[in-house]
Amino acid sequence: LAAMMAAPVGDDVWGDDPSVNELQRVTAAMFGLPAALFFPSGTMANQCAIKVHTQPGDELICSDSAHIYCYEGGGIAFNSGVQARTVPGDSQGRVTAAQVASALNADDQHYPRSSLVCLENTTNRGGGALYSLDTMKEVAVLCKSKGLKLHLDGARLFNALVASRQVATHANGAPPMSAYTAQDMGGLFDSISICLSKGLGCPVGSVLLGSEVFIAKARRIRKVLGGGMRQSGFLAAAGLYALQHNVERLNEDHRRAQLLSATLLGLVPCGFIKSVAPVSTNIVIFCVGDHYEPEAVSKALAQQGVLISGMGGRLLRMVTHLDVTDAQVERACVAIAGLPTLMGGC
Repeated sequence: LAAMMAAPVGDDVWGDDPSVNELQRVTAAMFGLPAALFFPSGTMANQCAIKVHTQPGDELICSDSAHIYCYEGGGIAFNSGVQARTVPGDSQGRVTAAQVASALNADDQHYPRSSLVCLENTTNRGGGALYSLDTMKEVAVLCKSKGLKLHLDGARLFNALVASRQVATHANGAPPMSAYTAQDMGGLFDSISICLSKGLGCPVGSVLLGSEVFIAKARRIRKVLGGGMRQSGFLAAAGLYALQHNVERLNEDHRRAQLLSATLLGLVPCGFIKSVAPVSTNIVIFCVGDHYEPEAVSKALAQQGVLISGMGGRLLRMVTHLDVTDAQVERACVAIAGLPTLMGGC
């Protein structure tokens, strides 16, 4: 808050807010890309990228659980007049170059033009899973060979960057995953959106990165979408602070998520919990046992001060972040472990 209140500000619509300009300079340099643009939300940043990369009647390719497809209000069609070709991701929402290749349309007037591929790292519905560097490279090589643009929804990209240094093996027991950096990402993708308001702890804000030509077009579309902000340097200052102080501490969120996962796994043998998705970062998704209602589980936890969200069907979701402490996680674990007794199970 002190950093926000002390921020020098101007008018970002005119491009003269020094704090916004510094945030854009810092993030562009971090990813090795020429330019960046500050946005009020990740959804707007993603939708703006899609609009720049495509023409009405085009088709983009993404996972069937991608945030841009599932949770951005139909914006792909509404904003860009583009349709989505979804491909089934693995159990954690990741797609491969082979799947993307199989979804490409022939150059035929009967078909929409395949023009854009979108990846999401980490995955939302996939429980915070991260892509391997090899997989992203393979997709990037394919896109370049086919003349497709490649966009990364990096809402939780900093979680992936931190976790890639910690993950020992893939979930399927493959060889160790290579660590990767922001510079690696900048070298693979035509555009990247990063969110400052999730694990990094800012009150609001995302940044879109790309070439100078891409960002110049994005600035015009941001204006049309109502995303031009005046003295937004107060918000940008929070982003600068977060990038300096809150990236490496994401490991703490990941550690706390593992504690929640371990508690839930302890309830699998008795059938109260049916399954728990592998946890790589800060998202814990689990399936309630067949004899219990997810809504009842959520309500029982809420009565003990633990709030969780539904993911549809029998899936529930918990997320650790900057404002979740060890003491709160311990309290949540006690509440979870006590559910079978409270609800007449196990």
